[in-house]
Parts: sequence; structure tokens; C-alpha cells
Amino acid sequence: MELESYFEFLADDAIRIVGTRIGIETVVGDYQEGASPEEIALRYPTLTLEQIHATITYYLAHPDRVGAYVQRVRQQQEAAYQQAQQHPSALIHSLRERVAQLRQERRSETPVRPAKVRPAKS
Repeated sequence: MELESYFEFLADDAIRIVGTRIGIETVVGDYQEGASPEEIALRYPTLTLEQIHATITYYLAHPDRVGAYVQRVRQQQEAAYQQAQQHPSALIHSLRERVAQLRQERRSETPVRPAKVRPAKS
């Protein structure tokens, strides 16, 4: 079986492990951070050890290509995150308002303080 058959090359910024929605950047990132294949399998139970080993092998066989791919994907993820932070959806805006309101309500409540316990006189 060819190594590439483990992956779906959907676009320049989308390489998925066949039969999953998991991108190779996820496995490669965990591997680069020191996770063993078995740890990765525990984190992503839809992946088999064979798929994980194939992903790591592909990365080790093509470090420049995969490294550039991972960097592109991370940059796009960061750009999307920044965009979402600057222009939140109506739902996110509503949730943030509700959280702020609840925090304000909690601050305005008078806290109940426990009574001081005085030591017994001998």
C-alpha cells in the first residue's frame, strides 16, 4: 500500500486522513510536541495506530513539504481566529453580553461572610 493512500489531498491547505475529518497537521503537531503514537491514538480514538504511524512516516519522509503545509494551515487558523475575534457572530456577541451581565449581577450581590469564630475563654 502506498503511503499517500492513507490521505485525502483535498487542497493545498487540507490533507485529511482517509475516513476521518482529522487533518495530518493534528497528528504531526502532537508528534512534534512529544506525544507517542499510542498517546495520539488515545486522544483521537477514530484513528488507528496504522493511520497514525502512516502520518508520522509521511511527515518523516517529507519534512519540508509537511512542515510548510502545517505552517500554512496554522497561519490560516490564526487568521480565522483573529477575524472571529474582531468580527464575532451575533451568537457570540449575545453570549458575551450575557456573561458580562451575569458577572455584573454577581458583583452587585452582597456577599455573605461567615461569622468570626472566637476562641473559647479558659
